[in-house]
Amino acid sequence: MAKVYVSIGSNIDRARYITAALDALSDRFGVLEISSIFESEAVGFEGDAFLNLVVGFASDLRVGELSSELKQIEASNGRIKNAPKFCSRTLDIDILTYGDLVGKVEGVLLPRPEILENAFVLWPLAEVAALVSHPEVSVAYVELWKAYKLKTELNSPQKLWPVDFTWRNEKISSADCSLC
Repeated sequence: MAKVYVSIGSNIDRARYITAALDALSDRFGVLEISSIFESEAVGFEGDAFLNLVVGFASDLRVGELSSELKQIEASNGRIKNAPKFCSRTLDIDILTYGDLVGKVEGVLLPRPEILENAFVLWPLAEVAALVSHPEVSVAYVELWKAYKLKTELNSPQKLWPVDFTWRNEKISSADCSLC
């Protein structure tokens, strides 16, 4: 079994599709480690704000099999195949890390470069896997997040904030956040 972290995002009927993704992942993989849910401005295009989060779980699937399964979850929730990279979407699920694998594995680049580039990936990953080290740079995600925040405070940071969110009748995210 490998420990996997995936990012989930939506900017169309956001609560519906985030809930659908969590339901599908929970039904398939069991217990999920779920970060807070963050609202963020669209990056790379003009569009409605996204909801983003990171989820961790154990998987016995190979990387390619997992990628196919995640694409199927996206498709069954209205994701348009071959849509432009920077556009609105019902659901986007990306493998961030798969154990300690590094490099292109079965068509998937690991770890996903967006971890070090986008606050809407790094902040929730730092929350759910604080002491886990990035497989390439060997630094814990919480430390990477602290460094990212310092670097971007002087520049134009990506704007995101935690939001309240309820899943399966339980509040899983609060607008109050420990890593803000």
